[in-house]
Amino acid sequence: MKLVECVPNFSEGRDKKIIDQIASVIEETEEVKLLDVDMGADTNRTVVTFVGSPEGVAEAAFKAIKKASELIDMAKHKGAHARMGATDVCPFVPVANVTMEECVEIAKKVGKRVGDELGIPVYLYEYAATKPERKNLAVIREGEYEGLPEKLKKTEWKPDFGPAQFNAKSGATVIGAREFLIAYNINLATKDKKLANKIAFEIREKGKVKRDENGKIVRDENGNKVYIPGKFKEVKAVGWYMEEFGCAQVSINFTNYKISPVHIVFDEVCRLADQLGVRVTGSELVGLIPKDAIIQAGMHYLKKQGSSTAVPENVVVDIAVRSLGLNDLYPFEPDKKIIEYIINKDRKLLVDMSVSDFVDELSSDSPAPGGGSVSALAGSLAAGLGAMVTNLTFGKKAYKDVFELMSELGTKLQSYKQSFIDYIDKDTDSFNKIMDAFKLPKKTEEQIAIRNQAIQEATKDATMIPFEVMTKITEIVDMLYEISQKGNQNSLSDAGVSLLMARSGLEGAYMNVLINLQGIEDQKFKNDIKSKADELKETYTKKIDEYLREIYNKLV
Repeated sequence: MKLVECVPNFSEGRDKKIIDQIASVIEETEEVKLLDVDMGADTNRTVVTFVGSPEGVAEAAFKAIKKASELIDMAKHKGAHARMGATDVCPFVPVANVTMEECVEIAKKVGKRVGDELGIPVYLYEYAATKPERKNLAVIREGEYEGLPEKLKKTEWKPDFGPAQFNAKSGATVIGAREFLIAYNINLATKDKKLANKIAFEIREKGKVKRDENGKIVRDENGNKVYIPGKFKEVKAVGWYMEEFGCAQVSINFTNYKISPVHIVFDEVCRLADQLGVRVTGSELVGLIPKDAIIQAGMHYLKKQGSSTAVPENVVVDIAVRSLGLNDLYPFEPDKKIIEYIINKDRKLLVDMSVSDFVDELSSDSPAPGGGSVSALAGSLAAGLGAMVTNLTFGKKAYKDVFELMSELGTKLQSYKQSFIDYIDKDTDSFNKIMDAFKLPKKTEEQIAIRNQAIQEATKDATMIPFEVMTKITEIVDMLYEISQKGNQNSLSDAGVSLLMARSGLEGAYMNVLINLQGIEDQKFKNDIKSKADELKETYTKKIDEYLREIYNKLV
């Protein structure tokens, strides 16, 4: 699942009717989920958060900016927060399986549409910035809305998109790409805010004020305070006292958790607190967190325990939650805090059905789910069985020489298992999109052309799903064989069945590739995918047959 977060800020925080209309155009966009609408009366500003596919988020962002340009008049706007447009800033944030470069492209795409179609000057910032001086939002926003008429006359402030002309009603919009921000507090068994601040100054990137031997603050030649850098890049922190919970906290903002992971900072805070004679009782997540950050933490603590990391995702999440003490102040609910889980929470997924319900649905007169979903299921069973064998090997004295190998292979297979599980619903969704395309109107030549193009695009997408399943199955075949050779030999039959499931999934997905290719007019696409699918099937069915013969010989 590719997930992008978008956090547009609108210059309206008092009229709920206006914000409701902006939020509604986001909610009605396909492949997008609205997560939060935070209105501020004093600032006269609203921060909206939504996530979705790259395509869905790009479309929702443009629609929201367009609606804001229709409803908000900047000439009448007053508020405490710095601002320069009806949609003041609109960042795109990579959450899952999306690169920063992709988010930069989304920012440029949306920025161009806003400039061309709405006539609003657009500046790109952060990772999307076209000039170093435009990277910083505060620099772009200097002079705010009132300073725009003069700013736009200057060559150096020509917009990246849109006219270099003052738009009195909408002002200007800043669009860009940035990292995900995680707001996180670590709880201390003390009421002493000073102790929390001591720790915060040690861990934050900015660090602490430098003092001389007499305790006086050291200043540079310009009179500015000199700081000793802290331990972690992309970390902002401060200590404070939370009267509601009766404890001091180290309040942290992670501006790039990939550079300074949550669990590494948590462990260091625990170490520093211990030196001060203070206990860390747990931590608190403010807002949302990407699944990747939680999985990283769970894997970290499993390794510290000397346990195998080849465990299901829910176990990894539970280890992370318990190890970080995220239940300390109130229950931590993954389906309300982890972005990817929120996305799927309201969807009726095949994978959430019981086995009997899934088989009943499969056996009904509905054409989906069908062979494609079953092939993906076979892939998940192959990976799941392989992971099971690694877990039945890890910890057994007779196999101590392969503990590390089994943990590594099992962890990879758990990841593949989850991918195949996702493809169960993806295959059915892709079929439903083809059906939706066939339902499009076809009364005029233009409608017929649009309908035919939609059918072709949907059919190509539907072809790529089983092709991707095929590809992923071929990636686990050698792993499954290695496990059958070096893993617990009491589970050899399980390893054999995992290879049988892999073969079934491979051939089943291949059949689905072939049947979808029949409906595609693009001959180059057909030939390319057919050639690759043929090669994968031929190479790996032979390989699996060889591996199975070895296993049968050992079992006889």
